[in-house]
Amino acid sequence: MSIAKQCELLGINRSTLYYQPNEKVSAYDVELMNEIRGIWLSIPFYGYRRITKELRARGRKVNRKKVQRLMQLIGIQAIYPKPKTSIKNKGHKTYPYLLKDLEINRANQVWSVDITYLKLGSGFVYLVALIDIHSRYIVGWELSNTLDTEFCVEMLQGALRFTKPEIINSDQGCQFTSEEWINLLKAHEITISMDGKGRCLDNIYIERFWRSLKYEDFYLNDYQSIADLKRGIKNYIEFYNHKRWHQALDYKTPAEIYFKDIPEECMRIPLSNQSNMGYVDNLAF
Repeated sequence: MSIAKQCELLGINRSTLYYQPNEKVSAYDVELMNEIRGIWLSIPFYGYRRITKELRARGRKVNRKKVQRLMQLIGIQAIYPKPKTSIKNKGHKTYPYLLKDLEINRANQVWSVDITYLKLGSGFVYLVALIDIHSRYIVGWELSNTLDTEFCVEMLQGALRFTKPEIINSDQGCQFTSEEWINLLKAHEITISMDGKGRCLDNIYIERFWRSLKYEDFYLNDYQSIADLKRGIKNYIEFYNHKRWHQALDYKTPAEIYFKDIPEECMRIPLSNQSNMGYVDNLAF
């Protein structure tokens, strides 16, 4: 049977059979590609620029164009799907940003709140958390499979059972401009502050926590269910609050700073364990 007939029966273009790559991959490049793949598997949101930086830190003399080319050869690229978690409702009232030039020097002076997404299986789950800016202590968190307001309100209610801040800062997402959220803050006489439009750095402390959570736990664990993820987040936040040394805190833990400023009786309350965890047990994507 002729080659032309074989290609016809297999449904492939005959030119494919004769294709020869323009360049040969050296043994060094194969070794480098394996190292690139190893970095990417552990940090899948790294693109070729950051992988180049990581390789250089490991002693490799390589430029980003070569790394980009090798990543294309092995068919990998940074994974960074990001559904919108902060959708503004134009009918909701917004509030000014109050933290500019404000000296934050005590616990419960200012809390910051935000929502992030986590990819699980073939769907997304959403995590909301409150951080005390002065101490970096996580005072409340909640998981949900939907981006509704209810899970944010439940998280805030849980935190307010034990203590409250003077100010809560958020973005202008519809969850934090909703009537339910705003009324809860007003009922507890909490001052409302909101980031300016497009100013993600106004909420930098909670953004840094998301980065730590994802780098140090989520991307390193193959969570297969909401229940597994719930346990993982709980364990990580316990570690983050009570055992993780923070350079910005002069290598103290958030708990050391936070509980130094609040009444002695509150020290018996493990705030990082407080979460209603409003998720569906039989959730399937």
